[in-house]
Amino acid sequence: MSTDVSGMIECRPGARIWGLDDEDSVWEVGIDLYLVNQGNAYDGLACLFGIRNLYGFRPLAEERGFPDDASAGLRAVFAGYGGPHDVYGTTWLTWAELETTDWEETNASGMRTRASAAGIDTDWGRVWKVMRILSEIHGPENVRLVVWFY
Repeated sequence: MSTDVSGMIECRPGARIWGLDDEDSVWEVGIDLYLVNQGNAYDGLACLFGIRNLYGFRPLAEERGFPDDASAGLRAVFAGYGGPHDVYGTTWLTWAELETTDWEETNASGMRTRASAAGIDTDWGRVWKVMRILSEIHGPENVRLVVWFY
């Protein structure tokens, strides 16, 4: 089974302006993950999403599924991969969660930290920078990364 990751960063710009209950507070596509992270290191995938977790990390966001409130753009991209029947490990993670992550937490062996597997100095660092900038504008709970594997 291949372990290629795909996904998108989404943001919900209207939520910060009009509140979560407003009809215009919907998720919108921000940027394709491929444009900012072309790495596929298994330790990072294990640490973040529990994929091929031979490293013994406590995943941050494992098997949450595809968000019910996903943007139309994200739905179209996901469908292009075949949707839930052709992908696995679909999940999502908000910037608010990443902000409070203990990056010094180690895997089961105590030999690897989250930071060494998926921190700012890894291929994931560019993703975190984009999400941080979007969160400064839209709020940390209104920025998320949605991923799936194929």
